Amino acid sequence: MLDLGDLGLDEGAHLLIKRALARDRTVIVAGSAPSLAIDLPAWCRARGHALDRRPGGFAITAGPDRWRGAERAGGDLPVAHPPARWGLAARGALVEAGAPELDLPLAVWADEAARLYAQAAAAQWDPATAIPWDAPGAHPDEVEDAVVQIMTYLIENETAALLVPVRFLGRLHPHFREVVQLLAIQAADEARHIEVFTRRARLRRRELGVSTASGQASLATLFDEREFAVAAMLLAVLGEGSFLSLLWFVRDHAPDACTREVARLAAQDEARHVAFGLAHVAHQLAADPPLRGRLAAAIERRHAALAHTAGLNEEVFDALVVLAAGGWDPAAVRRGHAAVVALAREMDDGRRLRLGRLGFSADDAARLSALHTRNFM
Repeated sequence: MLDLGDLGLDEGAHLLIKRALARDRTVIVAGSAPSLAIDLPAWCRARGHALDRRPGGFAITAGPDRWRGAERAGGDLPVAHPPARWGLAARGALVEAGAPELDLPLAVWADEAARLYAQAAAAQWDPATAIPWDAPGAHPDEVEDAVVQIMTYLIENETAALLVPVRFLGRLHPHFREVVQLLAIQAADEARHIEVFTRRARLRRRELGVSTASGQASLATLFDEREFAVAAMLLAVLGEGSFLSLLWFVRDHAPDACTREVARLAAQDEARHVAFGLAHVAHQLAADPPLRGRLAAAIERRHAALAHTAGLNEEVFDALVVLAAGGWDPAAVRRGHAAVVALAREMDDGRRLRLGRLGFSADDAARLSALHTRNFM
């Protein structure tokens, strides 16, 4: 017997009825709410419960269990291939049979995803307060022009680094929630980088630098890949890995505190992006060893597609030399040029190291690293 008193269904009485039906299949309900005789039959019909009028109340017999045929959407750890019928359900939730199936076929995972997401969430920074925008700069105008050109180059590279993963994010099964969260925060990182690179470029100049056709062509090839692991290899393991060396170079040769912090904070974020890309590709290789051949073929294919291009544009190369030189003294220019050559070697060493961690032989790592686009990304 359940006495609702004067509590109506529109005030929460249905919660008491549901609780009673969870314990007993048939419940006698009484109550004095004016609308109970109208609302209760409608509520029972909507839920498939049988209702009989009794002296002083109603007898409700529970209908068919709506959760018959329901299944758990995995557990603490994701399954390799979550079915479409799980839809948008949270991992581990009890999914009612008949839920809509969504076309979210992409399965992306790395055991480090949760740790990297937590690290990324804790390391977010505000461009307005984290960077000393009003820091003095006593460097020559030519060095400032070099900074502007480098920032312009960084902007277009970060735009590609934002858009390529986002193309996959819309197809990623929500079962892999840690990866969904991580890619979303990576997109926020790249958006913030675009903001600070643009702001630094226009800090003392009205216009940005140049963007070349060959540079655009190099970045455009990243959009051709349809397999996430291959795209992660080209973008994160090779491209953003080389990009990290470039950001450290800018940090070390920055002519002012503002430029130094812009490069340092961006590099801090990019290191996580590279770590995830490397972890995911390694995870996929463990499950699918033939992937290594597809990765090598993709690097070779991209090299062939870009064989007709000039690679890193002259303006960016020269700007890096001027940045490292800090002026126009011949000895300083020689040092600046040598620093950029050393940067290219450092990028190659880093690519070889990461390829080796993915199981490529030393010879294959050297060959594939040499095939990476001369445009760095």
